[in-house]
Amino acid sequence: MSGEEAVAPEHTAARVALWRALHLEADPPPHVVRDEIGLRLVDPDDGWRERPDMDPDSTRPMRAGVVARARFIEDLIIEQSAAGVGQYVLLGAGLDTLAQRRPELASAITIFEVDQPGPQEWKRRRLDELGLPAPAGLRLVPVDFETESWWERLLEAGFDPQRPAVVASTGVSMYLTHAANIATLQRISTLAPGSTLVMTYMLPIDRVDAPERMLREFAERGARSSGTPFISFYDPEQIRALALESGFRDARTVSGDDLTDRYFRDRPDGLRPAASEELLVAST
Repeated sequence: MSGEEAVAPEHTAARVALWRALHLEADPPPHVVRDEIGLRLVDPDDGWRERPDMDPDSTRPMRAGVVARARFIEDLIIEQSAAGVGQYVLLGAGLDTLAQRRPELASAITIFEVDQPGPQEWKRRRLDELGLPAPAGLRLVPVDFETESWWERLLEAGFDPQRPAVVASTGVSMYLTHAANIATLQRISTLAPGSTLVMTYMLPIDRVDAPERMLREFAERGARSSGTPFISFYDPEQIRALALESGFRDARTVSGDDLTDRYFRDRPDGLRPAASEELLVAST
């Protein structure tokens, strides 16, 4: 039994989990990701659907982006697992539910969920309360990112840097300084050949089309008011160059249009992810 004090996850982590749930309720099939566990974890008040940040219409691009990136990473893990990669590291795990939704993956690979100790302990207790014990392949890695090295904690949890891995970091880079993002890229680029990083990054606002700019400004105001402002933004060309300069063998970006073509093609409802957030995929 852990002695850590449980601390409720940040509002942003809960919102992402609720958007995944709202996708099943507000958007018609086919669903990009089916995640009902996140809603059970958060256990919000009955009126959660009436919250402004849960409005089915105005939140459609952000909701689609959240489920698209989750599906993209899930597909990547399945592909890499079939190729023999046996480790998956999720930096800033939040209320991710892959290990519970896809137990066959959690039994085929080792999943390392890296997060702040308090929210991670909260999540662990909620999973126990729901009768969803951690799969055998799941390793919870508590890290105080301000005072500890996530890399050292990861090694202590049994991660083998000599074996290939998939590393994911979603919804994090915009909150970090440029120096911290470079340090993360440099560290992950030292992993064994055949490893892959998938990381979200935010485009500069002048690269965002006018119709979506209002949503982006709303998101930035919300982040500032909660004490976690967006501070780092990247052009696709810039983030690719940073990945290569940091030591990755190759790097590509996946745009909102790419995700639309992959997961939302021919949908009659026009659902598509926001264009202001893209994915970096870099390989060692």
